[in-house]
Amino acid sequence: MTDPILSLRGVTKTYPGPRGSTTSVLAELDLDVAEGEFVAILGLSGSGKTTLVSAVAGLIDLDAGRVLVRGEPAEGPGHDRGVVFQSYSLMPWLTVEGNVRLAVDSVLGDLNRAERAALVGSTIDLVGLSHARDRKPAQLSGGMRQRVAVARALATQPEILLLDEPLSALDALTRARLQDEIERIRAHERRTIVLVTNDVDEALLLADRVAVLGPGPGARIAKTFEVDLERPRKRVELHRQLEFKALRHEIVTYLDQLTRRPAEQDATVISLIGTERPEVETGERNAPTAVEAAARPRTIRRYLELSELTKVYPTAAGPLTVVDHISFSMDRGEFIALIGHSGCGKSTVLSMAAGLKEATDGWIALDGQEIHSAGPDKAMVFQAPSLMPWLTARQNVALGVEGVYRDATRREQQEVVEYYLRRVGLGDAMDTRASSLSSGMRQRVGLARAFALSPKLLLLDEPFGMLDSLTRWDLQDVLLEVWERSKVTTVLVTHDVDEAILLSDKVVMMTNGPKATIGKVLDIELPRPRQRRGLVDDPLFSAYRADILEFLTDHEHLGQSVA
Repeated sequence: MTDPILSLRGVTKTYPGPRGSTTSVLAELDLDVAEGEFVAILGLSGSGKTTLVSAVAGLIDLDAGRVLVRGEPAEGPGHDRGVVFQSYSLMPWLTVEGNVRLAVDSVLGDLNRAERAALVGSTIDLVGLSHARDRKPAQLSGGMRQRVAVARALATQPEILLLDEPLSALDALTRARLQDEIERIRAHERRTIVLVTNDVDEALLLADRVAVLGPGPGARIAKTFEVDLERPRKRVELHRQLEFKALRHEIVTYLDQLTRRPAEQDATVISLIGTERPEVETGERNAPTAVEAAARPRTIRRYLELSELTKVYPTAAGPLTVVDHISFSMDRGEFIALIGHSGCGKSTVLSMAAGLKEATDGWIALDGQEIHSAGPDKAMVFQAPSLMPWLTARQNVALGVEGVYRDATRREQQEVVEYYLRRVGLGDAMDTRASSLSSGMRQRVGLARAFALSPKLLLLDEPFGMLDSLTRWDLQDVLLEVWERSKVTTVLVTHDVDEAILLSDKVVMMTNGPKATIGKVLDIELPRPRQRRGLVDDPLFSAYRADILEFLTDHEHLGQSVA
């Protein structure tokens, strides 16, 4: 490497903890980034990724170490480093042009008015927002607001662009479009870019090098991987390349090993058992009697049936048909995944199946009974588990159990609660308040609560969508383990292709909205029980993946202009 444009030397940051203690977030972290290089940083939640970006941007004071730009210490913020965070924090009273102009006027006040106006205009054009320059943030989609944030950072003409998970809260289609924008900016501007992401595929699509941040406390760069893949990189073609598959497998395997490594082997890499990755109980244990007696189905075949399901919403512009005559059926114990671009009505279908929304036309039947309202026989898990923060994990699960098992004794109800909390790996955290649990552990409580209802139908609406890759993989394993024992009929809405294949018996692909319908159904004939490590090398898994990605790519250009 030639002389780096960005150097981190011994970067260390701690924060005060309870009772005078301190928590080490980063410890003696070193990293060099060459001029014009695109480096992606991968790490799980809590590993200090945002702290690292804030340190490079000069937004926080370090306890030790230095950040160097072209060999000179970077003291505090500077216009040589532009930052885009996950939350775009736009000024709601200003237009797109006004938000970008505000940044330019603040940083580049030495330019004359005409020069600043030209810079604002060219940057807005660069991110594809020339048609929306007079709109205010409230009139923009999430993807468009994030483009404004990127434009605002670029307009100050930084030498280094820092991107802190800017796409993680966006749907798959909007995320893909913004990935394309970032790649276009990289190719056009040749800027040095550091991207923090929780998505391995995103890192390999965009970066020249991937740096893995080890788990905290005291995180540092654990390993780097060179991404020697020819540009331009196209998603579908990329996933067919042997070089991509090999590198992806290497990184995924390393990440999995990293999080399972005992603390004694490396002082900078701690075991996550008991924190982010509690062990799921695998020993045989009979389910409580109340659980075994809760759901007695009348039917096996066509257990869940959707017939000519249509949903129309009234709007100022007239009726809007979201989903149009959707029909499919599921046998008892089947697991299907619904996948498609944003706005195709996946969550609407799920809400109608839960009885939360009424169908405009058509009908849904569960176990021979038409669904007209919500009830505990249909358990739903959302992205956010909506726990009572002042209650413990045990108490949160008990709220549902007490309403369902009315004929059971208090002791029997507690057996149900404890059984499922152990199943999801929270046997040692039952009496911990929800407010003290990590995001991954809170979602475990949400899963335990849903399974504890012994529902006839389990509905999962992107339950892992806001989690980092490693926590998401861990909870997928938890879900698989508990589902294998219960065999509850399950419908999962997801944007994650790998997740859909790993978990489901069928992947139902939906066309774009409005008037979305079923475009294709793919039977997943991979044997169960499934292990992620084995699937990565399975040619059938790769074929399924290519099939779904091709469908999604074919429908990208048909999506609404929401990004």
